[in-house]
Amino acid sequence: MLNASAHRFASTSSSTFSQFHLCFRSSYSRSFSIAHHNFQSHLQLSPSFCTRSEVLDFFDYLLGQCITTHQCKQVHAQVVVTGGHWSAFLAARLVSVYSRLGLVKDSRKVFDNCPVQISCSNRFLWNSIVRANVSNGFYEEALELYDKMLKLGVWADGFTFPLVIRACSFVGVLVLCKRIHSHALQMGFQNHLHVVNELLGMYGKLGRMNDASKVFDRMCMRSYVSWNTMVSGYAFNYDYDGASKTFRRMELEGFEANSVTWTSLLSSHARCGQHEETMELFSLMRSRGVVATAEALAVVLSACADLAMADKGKMIHGYVVKGGFEDYSFAKNALICMYGKCRDPEHAQKLFLEMKTKNLVSWNALISSYADSGLCDEAFEIFTQLEKSNGYPLMRPNIVSWSTVIGGFASKGRGEESLELFRRMQLTTVLANSVTICSVLSVCAELAALNLGREIHGYVIRAMMDDNILVGNGLINMYAKCGSFKEGHLIFENLDNKDIISFNSMITGYGMHGLGQNALGVFEQIIKSGFKPDNVTFVAILSACSHAGLINEGRSLFYQMSRVYAIEPQMEHYACLVDLLGRGGLLQEAGTIVKNMPMKPNACVWSALLNSCMMYKNTSVTEQTAAHIFHLINSEASGTYMLLSNIYAASGKWEDSAKVRISAKTKGLKKIPGQSWIEVKKKAYMFSAGNSGQAGLESIYGILRVLALQMESDRSSLHNLGDEEMNVMVDVC
Repeated sequence: MLNASAHRFASTSSSTFSQFHLCFRSSYSRSFSIAHHNFQSHLQLSPSFCTRSEVLDFFDYLLGQCITTHQCKQVHAQVVVTGGHWSAFLAARLVSVYSRLGLVKDSRKVFDNCPVQISCSNRFLWNSIVRANVSNGFYEEALELYDKMLKLGVWADGFTFPLVIRACSFVGVLVLCKRIHSHALQMGFQNHLHVVNELLGMYGKLGRMNDASKVFDRMCMRSYVSWNTMVSGYAFNYDYDGASKTFRRMELEGFEANSVTWTSLLSSHARCGQHEETMELFSLMRSRGVVATAEALAVVLSACADLAMADKGKMIHGYVVKGGFEDYSFAKNALICMYGKCRDPEHAQKLFLEMKTKNLVSWNALISSYADSGLCDEAFEIFTQLEKSNGYPLMRPNIVSWSTVIGGFASKGRGEESLELFRRMQLTTVLANSVTICSVLSVCAELAALNLGREIHGYVIRAMMDDNILVGNGLINMYAKCGSFKEGHLIFENLDNKDIISFNSMITGYGMHGLGQNALGVFEQIIKSGFKPDNVTFVAILSACSHAGLINEGRSLFYQMSRVYAIEPQMEHYACLVDLLGRGGLLQEAGTIVKNMPMKPNACVWSALLNSCMMYKNTSVTEQTAAHIFHLINSEASGTYMLLSNIYAASGKWEDSAKVRISAKTKGLKKIPGQSWIEVKKKAYMFSAGNSGQAGLESIYGILRVLALQMESDRSSLHNLGDEEMNVMVDVC
């Protein structure tokens, strides 16, 4: 049948072609008028003669005008009827059009139905089918076609290699990427600009910037794409230093950075948390007259959000409006996030409501805006609206939506609600990610819910997330705060890629439980491992020394901060030092530290000194300290008043104690009662002063009474022991 069609195609008279042409033109116009007037006029001027080339041009033109699947299939049918599928050119055009419409299977059918003698010899056809697969995300299929192409003796060219290299970068197998790179070199494409630029991009996506740099250095000619690909690669791999060096080298070699280069440079700094530097670079970019792109403005908005710079954010908002980028969804989403992190959720919601087309990112940005502002209930309300929306599946809450509300409740100390949301999420098809797990683990740590934490640990192992550094640090923190140091230390030792947060979590855990020597041991590990302690490290280690009574060690570490580690002590470090000295009874030294601080002491510093005064019943220092506390703006904390009242009471100054309590009551301050809890058979029982009404506590109070009697009995027995027996007891302990 095909041979007969081909024969007719070769031997048909000019008049027959003319009749077919005019007939098909008429029916085609009735179906979907896409033939332009000048093309139809050309056919009418020469109806008596139509060459093979003109027929191919005619079909090529029609295929280029196809905008629906039905139109494409109509033209395809006529191509087959006339035997045009024997043309490699038309076959390639059909493959391309089907690919443009997302019909990759149809593209493959066209390719597979081509006669062997055509497909084996035409590189243009092979490039078309490879491009069809790469363009639609079928990267492995594209690589299989490339392999088949080589086996049939069809060699790749300057159009094939960029496509195959791009497929390799998405597949992400280094051995395969190296193989394709080797093929390109063997075929003599080491100086082909387009091919080498794709190699740079491939190695960047693989995180192999050293390999990308070697390829880049060997290039005999570079374009703007080459330089921008390198800067973008460093940005993608969180290397702002590499991006900056490439940027400077680019300018030294006579290339003036364009808006794409600047956007990549800004992104590299923002992704690495260098937000202030990002803002400085943006100012430099503006001063050089480079027009900011929508992408660049979105990056700068993210920096404004993390710095909570509302004024700068509003200024960038003006640039968005001035540049005409308001309808760009990613720019609008960045604005929503910025206003949310700057504690202005009302403005964020206004922008959200103005959006003509809202995507899931927009919804998540608004949820995040309220969660970041501490408005958990409002964030959950918007989450519920998204959950109840009857939109298409892509508009249902995803892991970002769930993680945001779970983390929001966790950060506000509403752990039970956070855990309940996590349980609800597990009943859906949404799988938890590292951010969700870290939020839930932080709740387990705060509630000391060790059993639940172990369940989460089991989930982490099953989900193969135990190698994730965020999750690993979350587990260390949870086990350490729950007092299960053996399990926490085991995870710590098994972490292949420890960071400073890993060490800080262990120090904090040991410090909370008074294990100061263990905390000092971890601090020594930090130094031996080549890590540099940060501000959090010193807060943790000073606090650990304070709780363990290691005065000399803590004092020494405090003074080493600036001399050895180039870290200037901040307010929290001074508060830890004052607490350390005060707990050790060195009240005069602690008072001297407070007076000589380089910054004005806040309520935390004075409260640390006041607490020490209570411990040692030192009323002379107490009144001076209290006077400072009450003059501070942030002293409207009931705990400070209660502490001072208790100090007066312990010293027998009942009138002064009563005055302080009356003052607190007049100001409407109420002390939050202390709480503790115990978990029995996966149920948490909470204890608080003045509240014994929780069901199920009767048996627990009974056990506590028995334990109290037993302790009293043991204490009496110790008093009756002789000196020799006491010494034996001490030695055993």
